[in-house]
Amino acid sequence: MNMITTLTGSNSFLIHAEAKKKVQVFLAEHGDMGLERLDGEDAEYDRLREALESLPFLASKKLVVIKNAAKNKEFVERADKLLADVAETNDVLLIESKLDKRSGYYKYLKKSTDYHEYNELDGLGLAKWLVSEAKIAGASLGQSDAMYLVDRVGVNQLMLSNELKKLIMFNPAISRESIELLTERTPQSTIFELLDAAFSGQTKKALAIYEEQRALKVEPIQIIAMIAWQLHVLAIIKTADNKSPDEIARSAKLNPFVVKKSQRIANQLSPMELKALVKRVLDLDIALKSISIDADEAIKNLIFELGN
Repeated sequence: MNMITTLTGSNSFLIHAEAKKKVQVFLAEHGDMGLERLDGEDAEYDRLREALESLPFLASKKLVVIKNAAKNKEFVERADKLLADVAETNDVLLIESKLDKRSGYYKYLKKSTDYHEYNELDGLGLAKWLVSEAKIAGASLGQSDAMYLVDRVGVNQLMLSNELKKLIMFNPAISRESIELLTERTPQSTIFELLDAAFSGQTKKALAIYEEQRALKVEPIQIIAMIAWQLHVLAIIKTADNKSPDEIARSAKLNPFVVKKSQRIANQLSPMELKALVKRVLDLDIALKSISIDADEAIKNLIFELGN
């Protein structure tokens, strides 16, 4: 009996990790002579069909891995019959970066294959994932410290995975102290903290964060760009009516954690205040790029204005 598995969703990190695991399990049992990889976007339909229907060569089992078969029009149109005719000796792994959920192809895959959808995790989901990964590696990481790591490093799972490995190598009993010692706050996380402090009236803290970034050689123009990105997120939230954070994240292609984290600031601003702030930052960005001004002084004045 063959197995046809579908991996899809917006979380490319988890999809890649699961696909790698399945391939490694197959190789350990059957060797690489039975593994065949194809790209549905580049391969002709007949080549895909031949891979699925032909018997394994010098192996008892075959695994056909097809990436983005949804981009092959003929494959999609014939998928139900084609996949039903897969040789009994062949397993199939379909990796789809994007599926149209209105299509018959999507409905077929969900109903007739071992279907797994991996979407972006929010902050809590990332923290739980980090705790689980640490446990699998024989290390310990508390939920609150895992959340602190997400706040500090950001929502990129590959980066979080790499930082976790580094922390485990240093000391399997991961603590907040080791997180602060071995990791650096990402610029976006830092700029969010700067804005949060400024809007909360903690001007001194906001200015200290700015000075810290300058000491790390982050240029004023980069800081303005990151502030502009945060304002973009705030504008999306502010104009989303009564949508939930997850709905906002899906429609705007943002991580749910970023949306939930930014809502507190968005709630402090009226639409008119946000519009005025966007114009203020745009004018400053143009000035920094077109005329000679003291960039540090200009941005410090902006931070001061945010807190007053």
